[in-house]
Amino acid sequence: MRKSKAETADTRRRIVEVAAREFRANGIQTTGLADLMSAAGLSHGGFYRHFESKDQLVAEACEAGLAAIIAKLEAAAGESAGKEGFDAIVDAYVSASHRDAPADGCPLAGMGSELARADDATREAAAKGFDDLVGVLAKRSSRRRKEAAHAEAVFALSAMIGAVTMARVVQDPDASANILRDVRHHLNAM
Repeated sequence: MRKSKAETADTRRRIVEVAAREFRANGIQTTGLADLMSAAGLSHGGFYRHFESKDQLVAEACEAGLAAIIAKLEAAAGESAGKEGFDAIVDAYVSASHRDAPADGCPLAGMGSELARADDATREAAAKGFDDLVGVLAKRSSRRRKEAAHAEAVFALSAMIGAVTMARVVQDPDASANILRDVRHHLNAM
């Protein structure tokens, strides 16, 4: 029995959501399609009914993961404008909870080095997500000039991604916490 277009779209959405979590948690290369489809409650054979390739799924999962982190950061900032909103975003991103939950976190921090070597569509999705995140920060910058707000946001986001990535890499819990604290402190002092 054939699925309706709505059911097919729902299945595809579920695959993308599961893939976004799995890729962020385990990496792109170590996440096999069979395991991913199983996690979505589907058979491996059904993958190619929805996607032409794993690369296509990676690009869509990256885009979905970035949209999710943007929504979380926007919610963290709430109605706060200027410095207060900027600091709320920094505090939410450069946090132990973000460090400890890569499956729910930012794809740029979770898959950055793999994204740099990905196909063009995936790199384009990652670059767009980076630009969107910069925009979220820049609109809450206390800088009056648009160019200065943008530059501050690029610097801050790069530091934020690096801090979460390195806090995950470092095995000493105190050193990991110090990375997050120090970067958060410097960004909040800007």
